[in-house]
Amino acid sequence: MNIDRRHFTLPALAIGLMSFVPGPAFAGADEDAVAKNVEAFRVAQAAGNAEGLASLCAEEMSYSHSNAKVDTKASLLDGVAKANYKWTSLDYKDPTIRVVGPTAIVRFTFVGEQEFNDGKKTPQNLHILMNWQKQGSDWKLLSRAATKL
Repeated sequence: MNIDRRHFTLPALAIGLMSFVPGPAFAGADEDAVAKNVEAFRVAQAAGNAEGLASLCAEEMSYSHSNAKVDTKASLLDGVAKANYKWTSLDYKDPTIRVVGPTAIVRFTFVGEQEFNDGKKTPQNLHILMNWQKQGSDWKLLSRAATKL
């Protein structure tokens, strides 16, 4: 069998081109974009800013609270707009983000304190699972689940 350098040219070219195929570089950019939206969601949530939350939520969103109440996008935004409390503190601790295709899985510990209109303060310590979906060039919150710790 005669082997010359032409037999190695195509495989070498293919291997070289594979190094330029978009992959992990985009995953990093997507993770950064999701992280930015998660933080924007936290800031809007802490401020009780329904408009800020609206721009981050998918129309099909399902938002589950730790008490098993489930909100749609419309009912969540209405609840935020009519809230009888304010957040005195709200942190998303130790977030992890994993992008899988057009979906991002986000987990973190939700630690905060609510102060109700009657002056009563209630601490919150939850584990949160968020699923974000890439819609066009934007990442939107598709679902959220909370578990009390």
